[in-house]
Amino acid sequence: MPRREQVIGRPLAVVLGLLTIFGPISMDLYLPVLPALTAELRSATSAAQLTVTACLLGLALGQIVAGPLSDRFGRRRPLLAGVVAYILTSALCALSPAIETLVAARFVQGLAGGVGIVIAQAAGRDVYSGGRLVRYYGRLTVIGGLAAIVGPVIGGQLASVTDWRGIFLFLSAVGAAILVAALVVFRETLPPPERVAGGLARTGRDFRRLLGDRVFLGAVLVTGFVNAALFAYLSGATYVLQGIYGLSPQGYSFAFGLNSLGFMVFGFAAGRLAERWSETRTLVIGLVMCLVGAGGLLATAALHLPLIAVILSLFTMVSGVAATTPPTTSLALANYPGIAGTASSLLGLARFAFGGLAAPLVGLGGAGDAAPLGLVTVASAALAATVHLVCIRRRPVEESSQPYDSLAV
Repeated sequence: MPRREQVIGRPLAVVLGLLTIFGPISMDLYLPVLPALTAELRSATSAAQLTVTACLLGLALGQIVAGPLSDRFGRRRPLLAGVVAYILTSALCALSPAIETLVAARFVQGLAGGVGIVIAQAAGRDVYSGGRLVRYYGRLTVIGGLAAIVGPVIGGQLASVTDWRGIFLFLSAVGAAILVAALVVFRETLPPPERVAGGLARTGRDFRRLLGDRVFLGAVLVTGFVNAALFAYLSGATYVLQGIYGLSPQGYSFAFGLNSLGFMVFGFAAGRLAERWSETRTLVIGLVMCLVGAGGLLATAALHLPLIAVILSLFTMVSGVAATTPPTTSLALANYPGIAGTASSLLGLARFAFGGLAAPLVGLGGAGDAAPLGLVTVASAALAATVHLVCIRRRPVEESSQPYDSLAV
């Protein structure tokens, strides 16, 4: 039996999936206690919101650091170091005496959480290829969507029994549980003969090599732009649905859950479809859904359409973002098994950095204007479609001639 068939199994697949939740739970779990945190630390609302921005920036930059390191030293050691750092910085967040300390701690927490995200993608590339690699990324998308649904719900329940400091201690406990699972289950997926040598100069050459590949660059930019639309939704939908259309918090939670369900279902379906049909055609379907949904949001703002138009538009756009995730990830990583960590880090940087830049733009028109959300999402989806046409559409068809491996998720 080939060596890598012995490496992967359901326990390892579960641990790799758990690593993808660092981003969603770090962002979503404490949002219900953000007002209480603002009051206790006697902070301005804008300063408290920097704790979200700092974590987002850390999640982006952490992947850029961890990806190349995992290509050089293997996946296991950087992963364990990152999870330990996440545990400690989450505890530091809980002990922060002032908003400035909390912002700094949240940044480092994001850096540590980014390690798990990038290694989940890179380790998957170590043990899967072909259609099963796309299926694996589809399942990571599902887990990320599930964490996005469960995170605010758990955060709300925790807020009824503890304060914001307790929320961060809970995040530290989650990190500890993942550390134990990784210690027990995670065995090295990148053997020493397959690792890259060299320091910063080698890393710089790898980045230039990747960015010089038109298909890779296209996949990264498409990922970045569709996630800009997604983060614009996360930032602005609550103001549109509650402020303009008058939904209660419970109604908004239902709408959020519906969209997250669409994200899960279409992410899973896209992984299966890309495996059985075509990565590029599946990507086109996702981009069309993004364009239709974003266009619906802009039309709703311009024509003052009823609530159902907003709900359907958001569902279509968010599901479209999910449908693009497995094919773009596979297109980016398929040809770079030797530097999968470095390649994954650029994908992660694009997702969080583009999202972080787009999110504040939604609020430029004020809480009572839905037009900025429509404009930002339409522009993001249109740019993603343009990049696809320029960089990916005419790529040589190679994957159809490559045999799939015999591994299963």
